[in-house]
Amino acid sequence: MTQGGRRDSRFARLVRQGFTDPAAAGKLLDQEELAPLHGDPLFLDALGATADPDQALLGLLRIVESLDAEQPGEGPAGAEARRLLDALRTAKPLRDRLLGVLGASAALGDHLARHPHDWQALATYETSDLHPGTEEFEAALRDVADPDALRIAYRRALLALAARDVCGTRDVAETAAELADLATATLRRALALAAAAAPEDAAACRLAVIGMGKCGGHELNYVSDVDVVFVAEPAAGEQDEHEALRAAGRLAAHMMRICSDTTAEGTIWPVDANLRPEGRNGPLVRTLDSHLVYYQRWAKTWEFQALLKARPVAGDAALGAEYVAAVAPLVWQAAERENFVTDVQQMRRRVVASIPRAHVERELKLGPGGLRDVEFAVQLLQLVHGRSDTALRSPNTLQALDALAAGGYVGRQDAASLDAAYRFLRTMEHRIQLHRMRRTHLMPDSEADQRRLARSLGYRSEPVAELHKAWRRHASAVRRLHEKLFYRPLLDAVAQLTPGEVRLSPQAARQRLEALGYADPGAALRHLEALSSGVTRKAAIQRTLLPVMLGWFADSADPDAGLLAFRKVSDALGQTPWYLRLLRDEGAAAENLARVLSAGRFAPDLLLRAPEAVALLGDEGGLRPRDPDALAQETLAAVGRADGAEQAVTAARGVRRRELFRTAAADLLGAYGTEGIAQAVPAESLDSVGDALTGINAAALAGALRAAVRAQWGAELPARFAVIGMGRFGGHEMGYGSDADVLFVHEPREGVSEHEAGKAAFAVATEMRRLLQLPSADPPLVIDPDLRPEGKSGTLARSLTSYAAYYARWSVVWESQALLRAEYVAGDAGLAARFLELIDPLRYPDGGLDEAAVREIRRLKARMESERLPRGADRTTHTKLGRGGLTDVEWTVQLLQLQHGHRLSGLRTTRTRSALAAAVEAELIDETDARTLDEAWVLASRVRNAVMLVRGRPGDTFPSDARELAGVGRYLGYEPGHVGEMLDDYRRITRQARAVVERLFYDAE
Repeated sequence: MTQGGRRDSRFARLVRQGFTDPAAAGKLLDQEELAPLHGDPLFLDALGATADPDQALLGLLRIVESLDAEQPGEGPAGAEARRLLDALRTAKPLRDRLLGVLGASAALGDHLARHPHDWQALATYETSDLHPGTEEFEAALRDVADPDALRIAYRRALLALAARDVCGTRDVAETAAELADLATATLRRALALAAAAAPEDAAACRLAVIGMGKCGGHELNYVSDVDVVFVAEPAAGEQDEHEALRAAGRLAAHMMRICSDTTAEGTIWPVDANLRPEGRNGPLVRTLDSHLVYYQRWAKTWEFQALLKARPVAGDAALGAEYVAAVAPLVWQAAERENFVTDVQQMRRRVVASIPRAHVERELKLGPGGLRDVEFAVQLLQLVHGRSDTALRSPNTLQALDALAAGGYVGRQDAASLDAAYRFLRTMEHRIQLHRMRRTHLMPDSEADQRRLARSLGYRSEPVAELHKAWRRHASAVRRLHEKLFYRPLLDAVAQLTPGEVRLSPQAARQRLEALGYADPGAALRHLEALSSGVTRKAAIQRTLLPVMLGWFADSADPDAGLLAFRKVSDALGQTPWYLRLLRDEGAAAENLARVLSAGRFAPDLLLRAPEAVALLGDEGGLRPRDPDALAQETLAAVGRADGAEQAVTAARGVRRRELFRTAAADLLGAYGTEGIAQAVPAESLDSVGDALTGINAAALAGALRAAVRAQWGAELPARFAVIGMGRFGGHEMGYGSDADVLFVHEPREGVSEHEAGKAAFAVATEMRRLLQLPSADPPLVIDPDLRPEGKSGTLARSLTSYAAYYARWSVVWESQALLRAEYVAGDAGLAARFLELIDPLRYPDGGLDEAAVREIRRLKARMESERLPRGADRTTHTKLGRGGLTDVEWTVQLLQLQHGHRLSGLRTTRTRSALAAAVEAELIDETDARTLDEAWVLASRVRNAVMLVRGRPGDTFPSDARELAGVGRYLGYEPGHVGEMLDDYRRITRQARAVVERLFYDAE
């Protein structure tokens, strides 16, 4: 290879390794000072693995030059420099650690350039080095004799800590804990230096330093104020409290200056004592009694939230422990304070409001979706639930979050999402601060800084784009879960109210219930007391669950109904062991139950008649629809075990009731879509619901048929008998309130006369209808046979021969149109297949429709529009007969099927949406028009389902009741207060669909 070729090859390799200025990097790599590493591919690979290879290479060269400067006259690489370079060549741990630190932190590179021998702090790679704690850090700082030496020793310790971080031998939580331990050791050494400078002050008092904030929580940043509170008492034998406090104040102030002052060696970090009573206006040091008096009389809510993280870190250990023990009861009583929730919410809002507008989108810590959202949500849950559950009292955010998940206060999936997001955001924050060792929580502006940050997090192919994508994903999860969790525990004190025990005033409880949307807080309080009072196991579990579930109820349009339904279900199942375990151990089950109970009347009414169906909500696959064949077999088996026809149909209804609940619950919870109601894909969800309901009702008809036959004829009916689904039943498009449109078909068995077979078929059809119309609290399944030949005047059940004769002589175009939806649903499958074969020429007529037939269909449609719309109904919102509603779309699609089904197999389907898609594929309708029709049809169908789910009875238009209307809106994905937007959207979408219908149905040639 030529010299030019080698240069090009080297240039390309440097680019691949991540160098942004490969030409300059090549010159640096060729420096004589780095001669021992020339041509070493492992060295180049190690540089390429760093966050910023250019910075790492330059930093290494500066260290070598500094070492050479200490040994002038020894050539381009003195003995100490050669020792370093040889170690880099032969020792992979050192190579990765040193270059990793240099690539991630320009500030630590500056430190190494000033103190080049500190590279040796990275040379050891032993167990003790991997897991240092406060004692190990104290040992490293023990011989420090002055503040500047402490600053140097602190940075030396920080080097090894950062190396463990960037090389991945410690995760972000362990790194934050190490930083807190290093800060603790540093505070202790700084206090020792202050005491040595003023021994008379040290002798006069007992001074304890209490770590607060991230230092107290063992989750410190690289660069952060170290929050502390000072507590002091006179030393043993001393009587003058004022003199002791003055002495302690001088020691505390001196300690703070040692840590906070900036010299040629930089600074360690500011020590912030503003979390003390009265803040910066209060005395720096107080006695324990003075602290307690303040907290008991004047402290604000946020001060107790801050005390959650208090731990002794330096000074008099016994006094520090006494302080923490004394303030802890006050912390865990804070949730009982008047306006506690309002105070916490207002404080969070003030934090967000204080962010400069230009920084909001760059804030990792304070902004929406940032670290504070996680911390506030976790702390609020701790303060509320930690009073009775000591497992929640960790000052560490991630440990507390883990405990909240373990205790069922936070869903496991939510906790995992928050944990992952918090770790990601803290890692970003760490790496941003590590670069310049500056206190910041902002995403850097420059692309170079963002690229370094992204590479430090492992993103390499498109670092900046990948970083922003991950950041958006985690921030979005935090925002969503913060909103979900931050309001969830507000009513814990209400839930724990018991007779004779007032944890919260009734007025405050009432106000909180009202704030969450409970229309009848008095009734809600009574339900809470009934559920949670007493010392039973049931009451204890309810006291744990209710704060969570009340928040979920409050997310609905009718929280009062949700709470009442929950009380009824709990009364029915509260003594059942599996129910209590399900609610306690399966976070998803409790949330699912709350969502379902508060979403409307249909699903709770089903559940109250079959409360054991709650178990479906805790089963991972419990909400998946059953296979139709398996469901039919289960129904037939249940019918077979029953005594008598009426008991048999009751058994079939029981299966249907459970399956209706399964389907409704899955629909309400978004299980047919992606991640929830608002995120579910409406069309896919609707199709799944239609399929499920069709299968459920087909199984019920099969059960009723079996029951009717067995009651009179035993094993076999004298006639073969089939049930043909029509309308939305045959189209797999049933809603929760749909009737079962059917045709009954029969033919004689061998040796049976036509008359006898017809008589038996009529009897079994009549019995099926009777059985299914028996009084029941279950949602009715109405069999509607009015689409049969001659309608209500015609024979209820016809033979196949009779159908053939009728259709050959008397059939009219509307019957052909109705037969487009005909499909087998129950009974003799072979007979049904012959019937469908018989009617295919009618519904897919050879050559399509003539002009007279098309005119007749249009005339019938126009007549329906003018005559069948209920008096007073709003044509713009009636989902079935209104403008752009179901009938408009279906008749338009069915006209295409009648005209072109004979030649296009895709149109030979009973399903509206499938036929519409086939029409697009065949270029009978353009994609834009089809999308408009499909959107309107899906929306109208979902509105009908929503009305049934919310009201518990069918309806073709939006409810007039405000809460019911809001419930429909929530089902459709609209946030509270946006029902007007929902109605506007419906009118707009259906208006556009009607315009398409006018062109395609009425104006088509």
